[in-house]
Amino acid sequence: MEIITDQLTWKDSYKLYTGSIVPRPIALVSTISAEGIPNLAPFSNFCGVCPQPFTVAFAPLIRPEDGMKKDTLRNIEATGQFVINIVTEQIVSQVNEASFEFAYGVSEFQQTGLTPIPSAQVQPYRVKESPIHMECVLEDILTIGEGAGSSNLVLGRVVQMHIEDDLYDDGKIDLFQLQPVARLAGEYYARMSDVFTIARPQRNGSAHVK
Repeated sequence: MEIITDQLTWKDSYKLYTGSIVPRPIALVSTISAEGIPNLAPFSNFCGVCPQPFTVAFAPLIRPEDGMKKDTLRNIEATGQFVINIVTEQIVSQVNEASFEFAYGVSEFQQTGLTPIPSAQVQPYRVKESPIHMECVLEDILTIGEGAGSSNLVLGRVVQMHIEDDLYDDGKIDLFQLQPVARLAGEYYARMSDVFTIARPQRNGSAHVK
């Protein structure tokens, strides 16, 4: 199958985009409006950018039905702050509920039952039920494309992290205790249920799968 992507509708392009780029980590992003109303929304266009300065990125799509910016983006533009809450098996159902397009000004904390707790350096609340929080300040927003299917790449510098004690071991995160969840396509998600290792290649050797 050979496909020229510029000839696709945004919906057909979206299907290939979400079906091919898998699995994707999920950022449950908490923000706060200029009026002080908390907001929660999950984004699977999420990745790390660099460790020094500790920078992350996520990309909220423009709403295709009306061409408007998502509430998360509007709030970040207004305050310059947000929190990344890592999604685990324990909260994925509530995170899915937060993906519903509630009216602007409705708090997803109240709609999902997730618990807001104060952050240390930024205004938006953290999600108590998430075991890892990244408090972020806005570095830049890059607009990609126009109209339906377009996006805004949000770059944030992590100024403080909160990690549950049980997950933190000698400066590293215990992935098996964390039980992260990844996004696939459609209604499909993935657990970290089948893990293997590959030794890093050596100058005079080869890597072996375990």
